[in-house]
Amino acid sequence: MVEEVKIAIEKDNKAPQDEKEKPKVAEEEKSELSEDDKQLQEELNMLVERLQEPNQDLYLPALEALRKLIRASTTSMTSVPKPLKFMRPHYETMKEIYKKMVTGEQKFACANIISVLAMTMGTTGKECLVYRFLCDPTDQIGDWGHEYVRHLTWEISQNWNETSENFRTRLIDLVKQIVPYNMTHNAEADACDLLMEIEQLNLLEEYVDESTYPRVCLYLQSCVPYVPDPENTTLLKVALSIFRKFKQYTQAMRLALMLNDIPVIEEVFNSCEDTSIRKQLAFMLVRQQIFIEVNSSAADYDDLVEIMSNSHLNNHFLNLARELDIMEPKTPEDVYKSHLENSRTPFGATPVDSARQNLAASFVNGFVNAGFGQDKLLMEDGNKWLYKNKEHGMLSATASLGLILLWDVDSGLSSIDKYLYSAEDHIKSGALLACGIVNCGVKNDIDPALALLSDYVLHQNTTMRIGAILGLGLAYAGSNRATVLELLCGVFNVDRKTGSTIELMGMAALAVGMIAVGSCNADITETLIQTIMERSEADFKDTYARFLPLGLGLLYLGRQEAAEAVIAALEVIQEPFRSMATTMVEICAYAGTGNVLKIQQLLHICSEHYEPATESESTGKSAKDEAKQSKEKEAREKDLSSTQAVAVIGIALIAMGEEIGSEMAFRSFGNLLRYCEPVIRRAVPLALGLISVSNPKLNILDTLSKFSHDSDIEVAHNAIFAMGLVGAGTNNARLASMLRQLAQYHAKEPNNLFMVRIAQGLTHLGKGTMTLSPYHSDRQLMNPVAVAGLLSTLVAFLDVKNIILGRSHYLLYTLTAAMQPRMLVTFDENLKSIAVPVRVGMAVDVVGQAGKPKTITGFQTHTTPVLLAMGERAELATDEYISLAPIMEGFVILRKNPNYVP
Repeated sequence: MVEEVKIAIEKDNKAPQDEKEKPKVAEEEKSELSEDDKQLQEELNMLVERLQEPNQDLYLPALEALRKLIRASTTSMTSVPKPLKFMRPHYETMKEIYKKMVTGEQKFACANIISVLAMTMGTTGKECLVYRFLCDPTDQIGDWGHEYVRHLTWEISQNWNETSENFRTRLIDLVKQIVPYNMTHNAEADACDLLMEIEQLNLLEEYVDESTYPRVCLYLQSCVPYVPDPENTTLLKVALSIFRKFKQYTQAMRLALMLNDIPVIEEVFNSCEDTSIRKQLAFMLVRQQIFIEVNSSAADYDDLVEIMSNSHLNNHFLNLARELDIMEPKTPEDVYKSHLENSRTPFGATPVDSARQNLAASFVNGFVNAGFGQDKLLMEDGNKWLYKNKEHGMLSATASLGLILLWDVDSGLSSIDKYLYSAEDHIKSGALLACGIVNCGVKNDIDPALALLSDYVLHQNTTMRIGAILGLGLAYAGSNRATVLELLCGVFNVDRKTGSTIELMGMAALAVGMIAVGSCNADITETLIQTIMERSEADFKDTYARFLPLGLGLLYLGRQEAAEAVIAALEVIQEPFRSMATTMVEICAYAGTGNVLKIQQLLHICSEHYEPATESESTGKSAKDEAKQSKEKEAREKDLSSTQAVAVIGIALIAMGEEIGSEMAFRSFGNLLRYCEPVIRRAVPLALGLISVSNPKLNILDTLSKFSHDSDIEVAHNAIFAMGLVGAGTNNARLASMLRQLAQYHAKEPNNLFMVRIAQGLTHLGKGTMTLSPYHSDRQLMNPVAVAGLLSTLVAFLDVKNIILGRSHYLLYTLTAAMQPRMLVTFDENLKSIAVPVRVGMAVDVVGQAGKPKTITGFQTHTTPVLLAMGERAELATDEYISLAPIMEGFVILRKNPNYVP
């Protein structure tokens, strides 16, 4: 078709230049045509000649005949319709004829034909549009076919910006004809594209109906990652109002959660009158860890409050475990499988640092039995095992009890209670942290965590304070509870004599950041900024100082522009710390947004190289110059190192939300590993772990495996931990065998072996039933609390030697905030568990596909409850029930299908 059009255009262009050749070309063209085509051409020429005659009575019949001939022409996909092709030489003639016409009816008919001809003339102007405006307004726009409508659409979007108000009004009238035409001809995507192009999406709502709204909203949602701010929120808001128009509350709630707009979330929740759907909405809210006040006069008040407290999570998780027959507790040795390592210890070899290995075993035992409520190390001979650890090791070993009893507040706290009376402060502190861990993600009316931990926040013993502060941070993560925040802010206001060390302040900042995550809480912001301003340069050199800006950043997690004032306020701090603090707040603000400009900015930070002064440069300079230069050099080195490490994590944090961004980040990291500073190489494995949490992709595992043998010991530590993060809760067999080989390879290095054990524990998290991924609801929603937990751990790993391998390994427990069972449990409308058959398979992208395409592929049929792996989707395999949830994940309420025939 393109070739023919080109030839036609060339012929057209030659015509006026060379009048002599005109008959010759016409003759040649005629000789190529078939008999039918010659007849059609002669007929069209005759009609055009008739329009040039003085007798006006012949005009209307001639135009009508032309219209019929053009509309009746069918064509293959590869060629221009014949009548249009033969009419091209008469285009200018037709325009002249139009000017001479007198009556309205004749003018309308002629303008119509010229508008259609303009489509084939390849003009870049707006003639097709202009003549369309001169047609009869009552004419149906679709009469000339889809291609004509598409051409008009293109001209509208081309001319939208450079037009007067009057012209724009006429364009909108035309758009109001095009959109309904597209909607009725399965071209919903074209309608959305046109309205997005001219920024009139608000018109969409009046043209969607019962049959088109699901496809329209799906298309709008899928465009969100590809449009800039603020258009992406506009798309979500339009889709949300369409869903509300058709009373699709669960779909609307999902979009409200994407917008992270609490007033809208409350509005959607309160406007829903169907009690079963309200319960489903409550399940969706609690998965995102958002709690809203329920009207106490509501009929289903008790059910809603119980769902929102998340207290049922533990029971259903244990039901799943019974169903899968994995209730039997596992020991660390079941995870290590040392008997498969073919290492023969030579006679007289020194045994490995046993306290460090016992500590690793405590973590592994906690991770693998997380949420199962029983194990073989602590429950059977708790005290004996705790005393096999040293000092802070006891703290972490005791805290692992909280993991084992995760989400089981009532019986969990009574099991931990006895350790609160221990004579050993570290055990007591670990028990306080365990109390916080047990409560993580569960809301309890009697606030046991606050009651137990509040007395220790300002205790004179630093160790006890750490357990209590971090415990409160985990127990109330995402709740924004004013009383808890006020209590923790006391840590910053304490007189220097009673001593809040930088470590304590860092932990308190982290705790308040987790509690008020993404809330932009003004009071906490003020407190944290003031605390940072008051610190001295010596304080900033402390490795725990990095948690102060992290806590501040968490308050603005995913809030984008809202953090700009805070970043501006931090500009007054002294340099090495300032860049790190502002970068930290900025990466948090854009977490999960996929913002390309911010990623470019961070890559630019990473690309700055620090060049050491060479011998030749330094010789011949005065001692004063040299001293000045070395000071500058030191400052730059310091400045770059911490900021660059944060920037690397930031690239992963911003890009992790969408596939293409993650893929591009993975490529960028490859370059950073090859060409950048050591401090960047140490951060890259952590970033690789973050873009693929609980999603063991082969390319990422292979890269990490390579760096787990790196000569830079910190790169190796971080790569090993990142392997655990990537495989967290998946029981991935390939990864498990990689880690066994690593354990053999690092058998003589206690620190490396400790890391391998942690990674093994994470891989078997919850015996393979849990995930650390912050994304859920078909990877569309990001849970801010989970991101806060992951980010806290990764920031601790930026100085792995002094924090995780020092005495602050308890920071690994911040991962608890991200732990969630990856299960699907189904209920009837009275919240009784029911077993139904479901198909589970890999999710397929069906945006813009015609008909009713399959949404999953390669499926297997199971009976609920079932486990869902990353990238899998479930759908009902029976017509007996209808799912009330838009995405079958987590807790789903099913309703009996009224039209079901057994």
